[in-house]
Amino acid sequence: MSVTAKLRYLRIAPRKVRLVADLIRGKKVEQAQTILNFTVKKAARPLLKLLNSAVANAKHNFQLDELNLYISKITVDEGPKLKRWRPRARGQVAPIQKKTSHITLVLDEIKKGQKKKLSKKKKGTEGSKNELSSAETTKDKEERAKKTIKTDASFAKGRSRELRKPRIGTGLKKIFRRKAF
Repeated sequence: MSVTAKLRYLRIAPRKVRLVADLIRGKKVEQAQTILNFTVKKAARPLLKLLNSAVANAKHNFQLDELNLYISKITVDEGPKLKRWRPRARGQVAPIQKKTSHITLVLDEIKKGQKKKLSKKKKGTEGSKNELSSAETTKDKEERAKKTIKTDASFAKGRSRELRKPRIGTGLKKIFRRKAF
């Protein structure tokens, strides 16, 4: 059973509200309330009120348990813009758009046995890959061990390792200075 709650004409830009809405999408109700309580954004307070309203609707209207609810869907849409003007130099004006948001929150009940299961195809392909990869990895490990022994022996003689990165000259530092003449 899904429970819907809407908040319309919120005087915060949708882009700013979406930052907070993304934090709680897909979370359990208790976890979402905790996140919103500690989020330092202006949109966190109205979203918390909306979430509490949706939980109250679920309890009162549908007799659902708060512990079994999670946020299945939350959308933040654009509302109407309030058009304002700001005076600028030489008698000109600059437009200002005060944006509003419409938020829709949908709660669903967690059902028992809702865990995701792997399909049979994936299990079958993983087993065959593991068998091939185990055979290949033993050969690769032996080759790597031989290479490391050779490089360790050459390093012991005083030679530098083959895989060492080349040094970058100090002349490049002067190129990127701002006031270098």
